[in-house]
Amino acid sequence: MTKADGIGSAAQDSLQSDEDVVRRIRQGETRLFEILMRRYNQRLFRVSRAILRDEAEAEDVMQQAYVNAYAHLHQFEGRARFGTWLTRIAVNEALARLHRRGRLEEVDAMPEWDEDMNEALRSRQPSPEDQALHGEVRAILEASFEAIPEIYRSVFMLREVEGLNTAEAAECLGLSEDGVKTRLHRARALLRQELFERAGLSTADLFPLHLSRCDGVVAAVLARLSLPGPATPRCDCPGGVCRDRRTGLETETNGDRQETTG
Repeated sequence: MTKADGIGSAAQDSLQSDEDVVRRIRQGETRLFEILMRRYNQRLFRVSRAILRDEAEAEDVMQQAYVNAYAHLHQFEGRARFGTWLTRIAVNEALARLHRRGRLEEVDAMPEWDEDMNEALRSRQPSPEDQALHGEVRAILEASFEAIPEIYRSVFMLREVEGLNTAEAAECLGLSEDGVKTRLHRARALLRQELFERAGLSTADLFPLHLSRCDGVVAAVLARLSLPGPATPRCDCPGGVCRDRRTGLETETNGDRQETTG
């Protein structure tokens, strides 16, 4: 097979559905597990970090979740989406660690959220001054997010940052749909109106997964599973945006998915 043939085959692999990739892994094409990790690294990092408030521990959760998923891939029956099944594994692992640390927070009574205020936040356009303060205010927003109880952080992260619908978030977290709606309502109440207004940020800016961290998790999981390592460092995070922790630069791929070439 020529190098061009290999690249073309990898590109076709990366376009297949999660369920098709899972089926092929079960049939012996274990190298394809990397494709699934690249697809879900960002989501698993964000939801694990939302629960644990620790980036290094979130990486550990990601690795363990992938190892657990690979070991139990035969148990995936397709009743839920693969991404939901995988996220649930990561959530369970993160919550188990939180319980072991004894850091589960009490649920406090929260103020009501004014829907008119919520609509105003969604419709407001950032000013030039807002854009100039982007980095500083994002840090303030992230710190405010981390200050709210875990039960609200995890719901907010899945619904508002990762864009899951209510049913998908409920499945991932083991909650009722009404429970998800209630917790999301209260999470919004905790994130002060003025933070969003001043920052002018999209919630997609919260806790980006750096390219170096993305590649490091993939390499570590493949090594733990005794699978071939990735051919070259690359990231396939949704949206094509990764921030390299080593340089502090943001790399844009113009929305094009970086295809797996291994």
